[in-house]
Amino acid sequence: MNAPLPAPSLRRLRPHVAVIGAGPGGLAAAMQLAASGARVTLFEKDAVVGGRTRTLTSPEGYRFDLGPTFFLYPRILKEIFASCGADLDEEVDLIRLDPQYRLIFEGQPGATLEATSDIPRMEAAIAALAPGDVAGLRRFMADNRRKLEIFRPFLERPFLRRRDMMVPGVMKSLPQLRPHRQVDQDLRRYFADPRVRLAFGFQTKYLGMSPFKCPSLFTILSFLEYEHGVYHPRGGCGAVSDAMARVAERLGAEIRLDTPVERIAFAGRRAVGVEARGEHIAADAVVLNADFAHAVPRLVPDHIRKDWSDRKIAKARYSCSTFMLYLGVEGRFPQLAHHNVLLAEEYQRNIRQIQAGELPDTPSIYVQNPCVTDPGMAPEGHSALYVLVPVPNLRHGCDWEAEAPRYRRLALDRLKALGLHDIEQRIRYERMVTPQSWQDEFAVGYGATFNLSHDLMQMLSFRPRNRFNDTQGLYLVGGGTHPGSGLPVIYEGARITAKLVQEELALTLHPVTA
Repeated sequence: MNAPLPAPSLRRLRPHVAVIGAGPGGLAAAMQLAASGARVTLFEKDAVVGGRTRTLTSPEGYRFDLGPTFFLYPRILKEIFASCGADLDEEVDLIRLDPQYRLIFEGQPGATLEATSDIPRMEAAIAALAPGDVAGLRRFMADNRRKLEIFRPFLERPFLRRRDMMVPGVMKSLPQLRPHRQVDQDLRRYFADPRVRLAFGFQTKYLGMSPFKCPSLFTILSFLEYEHGVYHPRGGCGAVSDAMARVAERLGAEIRLDTPVERIAFAGRRAVGVEARGEHIAADAVVLNADFAHAVPRLVPDHIRKDWSDRKIAKARYSCSTFMLYLGVEGRFPQLAHHNVLLAEEYQRNIRQIQAGELPDTPSIYVQNPCVTDPGMAPEGHSALYVLVPVPNLRHGCDWEAEAPRYRRLALDRLKALGLHDIEQRIRYERMVTPQSWQDEFAVGYGATFNLSHDLMQMLSFRPRNRFNDTQGLYLVGGGTHPGSGLPVIYEGARITAKLVQEELALTLHPVTA
């Protein structure tokens, strides 16, 4: 007769959650699940945490944000840290920027706008461009304050079934959000001058969309900037990811770097673990934070994905991509703001070109000059410039091996419009990332850096759901799932997902140490 097995330890009795991907959503989910008593193992294919929200460091000492370059609406992440027994302000030095950014309207000498959350100063800045639009600012703020309150319940709850959109509260609120109107159309209610509208509408680029196509509810993006401020985390946005990893590990989460997951294991439709480096790791739930279009076809068998089959993923609509230059440059540039947006004279033509799959010939560009705020982002007397050009994603078939040298030249030439005429001879470090690089090096499906587009038929329950459609025990976080892209929204999505896992596994939010 066999001897009785020893009683399992308390640690073994705790539910085990496998999290795939240490991007912002995966880190936020890992923190909350570890704090609620789960054993959490976080698998990251790269040698660092953060996904695209990481800091690149060159051998020469230049530091660059890889993807997001600022921090917006910190309320959500502060609440997540607090729920895990931590204080975001103690973990990360968030510097509020004023001005938030500088907009340069090309082809109109002297036409710039220093965006500030100081409303009287912002009114003065608008008056210098379009005196008749000054009165619209406070109406815009008041209306969008109400809009955010209406929309917040949409952001804070899951939409797990189509019928979830038919409940009375949702149906009553939708007309107030004017879902069939576009951002620029909505802004016409406040501002007549197209430059002022662009100042409050270009933020749709955070979703990889155009203000002339993006649903009008996303006027809340610019509202959030003016209401709650724009922040620079000292050391770069990767400092936020590093802080999240520290808190998760303090709570007992295990983070395995350089460990790509090859497959999610299923028993029928239920996720029961992952396979990584040839090892099967059993799990009571799996949270997938990798890029949706890239990861799902590789990790989840097609035959169990009726709602999001390979065919549907291939036919879905995706955001634009970005062409990037990370430049370590000799000299400092006090004449530049921290964030600089050069809006091309033919801005709408640029957008039409991108939508048609053409590379813009005179593109708008964005330049981050973080050393004006955070000198430690580069060696003394040097600067770390981040240059972004919106371009089509890979669905349009551009050969970036052939186009990259030409587009690099074009991007450097466009810097002259910001007064940087001799930049090339001062470059001491350079890295280029094209849409092809985003796909091949950073596992971004179709190189679409802002994930699935946010049109009406790819939002709420039409977007991949936090408890992934057609499966059990598999959950999603990140820009490809509800509620969508952008750091604050991704953090909110991680909170939704964590609550769903906690409910399934009967977890209670009480910090637990390993």
